[in-house]
Amino acid sequence: MRESFKRYVAIGDSFTEGVGDPDPGRPNGVRGWADRVAEVLATADPDFGYANLAIRGRKLAGILDEQLDRAVALEPDLVTVYAGANDLLRPSVDVDALMAAYDDAIGRLAATGATVLVWTAFGARRSAFWKPMRGRFAYYNELVREIADEHGARIVDYWRMGEYDDWGYWDVDRLHMATPGHELMAVKVLDLLGVAHSLPQPVPLTRPELTARELRAANWEWTRQHLGPWVRRRLTGRSSGDGLDPRYPALTPLPPTAEV
Repeated sequence: MRESFKRYVAIGDSFTEGVGDPDPGRPNGVRGWADRVAEVLATADPDFGYANLAIRGRKLAGILDEQLDRAVALEPDLVTVYAGANDLLRPSVDVDALMAAYDDAIGRLAATGATVLVWTAFGARRSAFWKPMRGRFAYYNELVREIADEHGARIVDYWRMGEYDDWGYWDVDRLHMATPGHELMAVKVLDLLGVAHSLPQPVPLTRPELTARELRAANWEWTRQHLGPWVRRRLTGRSSGDGLDPRYPALTPLPPTAEV
């Protein structure tokens, strides 16, 4: 098991970009779990470099078209990939075709000799909204597992992380992890890699207990503020990532923070 890395490249969508974990002083105004992982890895090597090519809203084809070649060119020894979630949320998707492209990409990354981490989809066990899609998520997960086995990639098993059933790990949009969720994911990734760290176990945000009437009002407000705009972007072919550049397009030396 490898314990140190010199060149870490993260590719994907909002999950990897860091949406839900605001930090106005960083590119695109977010931090995220990948930054936190990179900050820990930087403590082991003064020449460590980190690139984060992820952009919110990207579907798998966009991630592969825009990020895969750039990632390979950076000659990483660690690559993290979470892609396809935005495709799964569409009303119609050919999961087999989607994952054939994903398979090719993971094979190409693995062929570089880098350690490759992939994710299963989140289980969403307590979400009435996501419940109808859980069968699609589960099928996606089985294909992820097959692809990881074939190419020697390692799996960050989001599907089995029961901690995320607590809404205190989620942002108010119910789509992205909040800061504690990103903190927890960083711990999960570092532990999977066998990298020593001193990151604390995060405490989920406190969410108030709502009466049935309050819950209906909260659901309506969520639909108005978050679900409605998301649906409109889908219908008009727009993306929350339009006009954004990758946060760290080249290998960047990140100084370690006090918490690592």
